Amino acid sequence: MENNNIKGHLAALVTIIIWGTTFISTKILLESFSPVLILFLRFLIGLAVLFIVCPGRLYVKNKKEELVFALSGLCGICLYYLLENIALTYTMASNVGVIISAAPFFTAVLSQIFMKKQEHLNINFFTGFIISMAGICLISFNGTDLKLNITGDILAFAAAFVWAVYSLLSKITGSYGYNIIKSTRRTFTYGIIFMLPALFFTGFKMDTRGFTNVKYLLNLVFLGAGASAMCFVTWNYAVKILGAVKTSIYIYIVPVVTVLASVAILHEKITIIPAAGIVLVLAGLIISGKNSKSS
Repeated sequence: MENNNIKGHLAALVTIIIWGTTFISTKILLESFSPVLILFLRFLIGLAVLFIVCPGRLYVKNKKEELVFALSGLCGICLYYLLENIALTYTMASNVGVIISAAPFFTAVLSQIFMKKQEHLNINFFTGFIISMAGICLISFNGTDLKLNITGDILAFAAAFVWAVYSLLSKITGSYGYNIIKSTRRTFTYGIIFMLPALFFTGFKMDTRGFTNVKYLLNLVFLGAGASAMCFVTWNYAVKILGAVKTSIYIYIVPVVTVLASVAILHEKITIIPAAGIVLVLAGLIISGKNSKSS
């Protein structure tokens, strides 16, 4: 059991490290692709990769389980990313980053309501949450003024809530006993289906020149094969082993990875304020990690 827990923590950590660097690829792709098209393509590539890695049909036992897979795809693949992207058009990226990082809190609340027999919380979780959020605020608002936008901030809160719902749904689908790659593939399929209306309603235009650029292709492959196909499998594996709450705590690290990636790749300088924020985030993560005991 202890060995499985270590694997679960490593899976969550690797996932978050990769997710924390995706902003670079997305920023590059936005030069030629719309935000919705990037999302659609990355998950389409991810779905193709999962089919190649693990071919064969997944036979779901009943309609109830099929519904859970559909809701999982709607929340974790479609709504979360769309809400986050739309929020970014209304409010500051720093606002969205801080609010999205509150997802573990929503996950904890929902788990207590719907899965109270499986995941238990104590004061350490909430103490760690406050400390980590303080650190994330230092990282996100370094040198900038806090500017609220009701529409954008509400959309960001909705995205965080939707991700919490997805985390609990992942715990449920993981309990079905299906192959985790095929389960993730099923979720991707529903997510892509639900994403199609948004793709067409946004009036996207396909610029084929983007597909002839090696730089864009490599970043699409990274987002599709790495950040989508691999990372959703490892994240779902971590949720299955550790539980939705304990796994979601790793979300605190995303701003830390983003800062470190900016320093390493974009050669940005790190000042004392975000450095202090990183220390607080890691301290909060350690404190929160001591609380939830999954069955």
